[in-house]
Amino acid sequence: MDFDTFEAMKQKIRSLREISQWPQALAMIDRPTHRESGSVWDFPIAACQAVGGQESVALPAAAAVFLSVVSIHLVDDMLDDDPQGDYRWIGAGTVANLSLAFQASGHLLLEQAPVKAEVRSALQASFAAMSLATCYGQGLDAKELTGEEEYWRVVANKTPPLFGEAFRMGALLGGATAETAELLAGVGRALGLFVQVNDDMADAMAVPACADWQRRHNNLPILYALTAGHAERDEFAALSARAQEPEALEAAQKILLRSGGISFCALKLIELSREIEGLVAKVTLENPAPVLKIVEFHMNPLYRLLERAGVEEPAVLVGG
Repeated sequence: MDFDTFEAMKQKIRSLREISQWPQALAMIDRPTHRESGSVWDFPIAACQAVGGQESVALPAAAAVFLSVVSIHLVDDMLDDDPQGDYRWIGAGTVANLSLAFQASGHLLLEQAPVKAEVRSALQASFAAMSLATCYGQGLDAKELTGEEEYWRVVANKTPPLFGEAFRMGALLGGATAETAELLAGVGRALGLFVQVNDDMADAMAVPACADWQRRHNNLPILYALTAGHAERDEFAALSARAQEPEALEAAQKILLRSGGISFCALKLIELSREIEGLVAKVTLENPAPVLKIVEFHMNPLYRLLERAGVEEPAVLVGG
């Protein structure tokens, strides 16, 4: 999505009567800035173009996804008790009300899409399913997880529904069949899992300690080091509880590497990347480049990690 398309998407949202008269809502819509790639609201446009549709046709879905992301972040900050969350400054009630308004605005924009009634109905169902699954996932993630099985159940209801339905809505607006839209949604769901694991790995190795160290069982490499049978497990448990101390964090991160926690995540990323490649290969697309660009963008951190590990051709390893 280029800058002009990004602004056109925002203008669709600003044009809604209630939003246009709501300074707090307008300020939150204006806060996210344009990025060339990597934003999930790019997904509907990429999917629409991939099936032969025009960029402008996908703007209602892009706007709906954008609004959903803003809404998710507002609520997630409250669930995580984030010290920088907007609710700290304008109140939890105001933030909850804005979040509801953004979700409703997404549905209204999809209802205005110039498509057949059956497509509009499918768009509404997709957006509702995405919202419900993400809220459910956020609720699950708000408590300390007990093990890896529960971890995968929770993350499957966080980013994957958002990515999957963003692709589905764009494909439907581009004129794709329900079958093609579902195949692209499958690509999105697998890519969402990939992003979750990659983010967990990056958060675990970040300096200073990020919020994941406050709920250690909800981060995959930290969970691995806390539960796997390795010689330094007890020491890691003690150090990880003091991760806000720089020396304790440094020591805990070294154990993460020695215990195999980071290697375990890298292996999962390779497995998921091969799954994504296989799913993409099953979809017949008129113009696959926009979707492939998004996939490659999210794969790049894995490529860089493998290059640092001495793999000469990481794309070959990832592709199987």
